[in-house]
Amino acid sequence: MNRVAATLACLLAFALPASASTFRWASQGDIATQDPHAQDEGFTKANNALVYERLVSRRKDMSVGPGLATAWKRTAPNQWVFTLRRGVKFHDGSAFTADDVVFSFERAGKSRQFRAYAGPSGTVRKVDDFTVEFTAPQPNPLQVLYIGEVPIMSRAWSEKNGVVVAQDFAAKEMTFASRKAMGTGPFRLVASEPGVRTIHARNPDWWGLKEGMMEGNIERIEYRPIANAATRMAALKSGEVDFVLDPSVQDIPRLRDDKELKVWEGDETRIILFAFDQARDELLFSDVKGKNPFKDRRVRQALYQAIDIQALRTQVMRGLATPTAVPTPNPRGEGIPAELDQRYPYDLSAAKKLLAEAGYPNGFGFTLHCPNDRYVNDERICVAVGAMWAKAGLNVKVETMPKAQYFQRTPKKEFSACMQGWGDNNRDAMFTLRPLYHSWEKETGRGDTNYGNFRNAELDALIQKAETEMDAAKRQGFINDAIRSMHREVNVIPLHRQVVPWVSRANVTVTHRSDNWFWPLWASVR
Repeated sequence: MNRVAATLACLLAFALPASASTFRWASQGDIATQDPHAQDEGFTKANNALVYERLVSRRKDMSVGPGLATAWKRTAPNQWVFTLRRGVKFHDGSAFTADDVVFSFERAGKSRQFRAYAGPSGTVRKVDDFTVEFTAPQPNPLQVLYIGEVPIMSRAWSEKNGVVVAQDFAAKEMTFASRKAMGTGPFRLVASEPGVRTIHARNPDWWGLKEGMMEGNIERIEYRPIANAATRMAALKSGEVDFVLDPSVQDIPRLRDDKELKVWEGDETRIILFAFDQARDELLFSDVKGKNPFKDRRVRQALYQAIDIQALRTQVMRGLATPTAVPTPNPRGEGIPAELDQRYPYDLSAAKKLLAEAGYPNGFGFTLHCPNDRYVNDERICVAVGAMWAKAGLNVKVETMPKAQYFQRTPKKEFSACMQGWGDNNRDAMFTLRPLYHSWEKETGRGDTNYGNFRNAELDALIQKAETEMDAAKRQGFINDAIRSMHREVNVIPLHRQVVPWVSRANVTVTHRSDNWFWPLWASVR
């Protein structure tokens, strides 16, 4: 028996009796944790959202609508009052109230991953059982959007089970909340078997049922992580799964012609980039001793210009990528002018000259770390770029690993060079600039995901100005200048935005979201 057949046979051993309302799906990586405040990774957040809701929700067009809050109004330049939905029950039957909102924001505010949202949301105060007030230290044009990023947990359940503090995912901590889940959402967690399957069942008491928000017919969801692409597609073709989130891009032309399957395509609001350690005086994982080459802008630009971006787009991504110079997920939607989207040209001679000017005429060695089960062709991209850098005289070792390990290490900012992906459904550049590109500030949470740990004083000042500027035109000017500053300094190397294909059985209907969230409420099996 070959490896694909053996793996598929193992998966079939875990299969449950099928029904028209059971939906089985797969992708290459697993759900990192069940704790909704522990991991700010899109795939994990999408699955956690089945159980844990937020005060505001996203519609099909990604616009903001009521969630656990029915209304909100600004009462001061830095203050919003939210009216909470009445009659909502947690999965254990307890009532949802303002106490749970206050608790959730306080818990998220102490989380390394979610304080980036809870902090700008402001201090939350209970007005009464169904009214809360958020007061930020200063005016914030995005305050409502930040508030809408924090999942709501039950205070009583968290206290009962000893999880009033979010799981420390980077420290490999395991807690009751990382294995179990209990929220107000449309689905209840039935089983979590890391590496094997995660099962959710429809919540018959969900408030959204009365409002017609469950458009599909799915009663039960079974998710299976299947690392091997051929095995995923074999499971889909055989009918053992209904849907695959991440088919191999090279298979898409063939899949389009298969009458038993259906391909769903769309642009994803996600930027893929490389980050470089620009803080340490001696670079880790390198043959250069006593100094850090990545502190030199010329070295970073040399690496930029040694990347043949069109070869990546055509040969690795098979055309399913949009190369970019702007390191944010959705430049046009974020108001960033098209003239700023001009990459440094691919030029090996220029790259070698820059390396020589920086004192490395014969190049140097370092390790590029990447995930191998998170982004479209992530490992292949890193291997291809490593080969491109070799042509400029660099000795690059590519080391890849599953995202479960990768995202435990990236918060520690321990890599010399690494791949980073960042998606955002808020359509505002500040949701990328503040966490990824501001220098790290423990007290504010700015720069929590600045993997290169770089400090660009001009960029920091522009981000801080944009955070509080209420005049839209002035604010956009600060954002545009921040993009210019990053490009000049080559703080990161942007690659592309993914064009994400999904594939399902022909009898399945799904709604393709630009944030690459599969949302079962809008899916049906005929």
